[in-house]
Amino acid sequence: MNIKLRFLGAAGNVTGSCYFVEANGLRLLVDCGLYQERELRARNWEPFAIPPKTLDAVLLTHAHLDHCGLLPKLVREGFHGPIYCTGATADIARIMLTDSAEIQREDAAFKRKRHEREGRRGPYPEVPLYSTDDVKACLPLFSAVAYSKPVQAGDGVTATFYDAGHVLGSAMIELVVRANGGTRRLLFSGDIGRWDKPILRDPTTFEQADYVVVESTYGDRLHDRRSPSARLAAIINEAVQRRGNIVIPSFALERSQELVYCLNLLLEQGLIPDILVFLDSPTAASITEVFGRHSDLYDDETKALISQGRDPFDFPALTVVRTPSQSKAINNIAGSAVIIAGSGMCTGGRIKHHLVRNIHRPESTVLFVGYQAAGTLGRQIVDGALQVRILGLEYPVRARIEMIEGFSGHADRDELFRWLSALRAPPVRVFVVHGEPATALRFADFVAGRTGWKTSVPAYAEEVTLE
Repeated sequence: MNIKLRFLGAAGNVTGSCYFVEANGLRLLVDCGLYQERELRARNWEPFAIPPKTLDAVLLTHAHLDHCGLLPKLVREGFHGPIYCTGATADIARIMLTDSAEIQREDAAFKRKRHEREGRRGPYPEVPLYSTDDVKACLPLFSAVAYSKPVQAGDGVTATFYDAGHVLGSAMIELVVRANGGTRRLLFSGDIGRWDKPILRDPTTFEQADYVVVESTYGDRLHDRRSPSARLAAIINEAVQRRGNIVIPSFALERSQELVYCLNLLLEQGLIPDILVFLDSPTAASITEVFGRHSDLYDDETKALISQGRDPFDFPALTVVRTPSQSKAINNIAGSAVIIAGSGMCTGGRIKHHLVRNIHRPESTVLFVGYQAAGTLGRQIVDGALQVRILGLEYPVRARIEMIEGFSGHADRDELFRWLSALRAPPVRVFVVHGEPATALRFADFVAGRTGWKTSVPAYAEEVTLE
């Protein structure tokens, strides 16, 4: 049998996850994600490398936009097959994609006006990638599947979704191809979560696979093993003493819910003073409601909290901000406040407005709690930029900049290796993806050095034939 595998995204970079598989006449994509790095965003407007109408199905690992964000464009350009994913992923993707369409509409209008005023053109079209109508056309194609229940994707091809422990509903996908009396197992890691994290169960491990496509976001470093809660408490207490705000760019999915969970416990334990907490993200608020509908996916500790009648995602000091006017009103708060807003890499959304109000204030703190891809505003700030461009204007960076990697939903190098090491026999080949070039290469070398396995870091658009 011959299986073709082509790397159409998250190859040589972190975002834009997309892999094309052709086997037994079946043509499918694993993920169809949005590019978020500044220098790669133009790819979002390019025609798909595989004509959408020729695809039979999409297998979606989870609802982060760098994995699902181009699905409405795929459907608008001719795809009409099923989009297989977990029920929680389907529910969250509806929210994420609708929000994405609205943000693109607002951003395109803003940039169009600014570029007209400045007499120039941007590097990519000043039009939205897709509309909310495109999102609505996409949603009926979602087909919910349960963990560990094989789905017949095509003749002799089954796909099984397993809990990845990364975000609610996230999955690793095992693709089994049977032909000519033989069987091949392809394992797509998606984004691998971490062990012993709050809210979600630990990542699933596997005993066998012929080919593995594994992420490497943090493949060349280790997370701080100290308690992220203790560090968060220290940062908040310091900012309160300076009478500054704590501005936290946060992903609407998972990271915002984990922060609220953690702040709830810190307030209960008296480890931080009574302080106003604003979740300024309608998307995060809607996703938190989805969490309540899928509490069966929680780990035992979170289920125990709920059994005691405690809501891990609500407390008296928390204000969930829905409207733009409510968001603007945060600026009138005297004293310190914790402001959690999207997007996590500062690429759009309300976080930019809060940065405009706070990044030049020495008494305020900008706290990052997630990965910042190269070329994003968040990465510029984390890397120590003295001045940054936000909403078309330049601002000096005078706020205190902090980073807590312990909140990351991505496995680090040793956790990635722990996941791979569960395989009882060497795979034929391990493909290392979803990492910056140097990081992916270092992780591939690390795995090969420890195991002797054949590893490689595929290039963008590279195609391989799996025998």
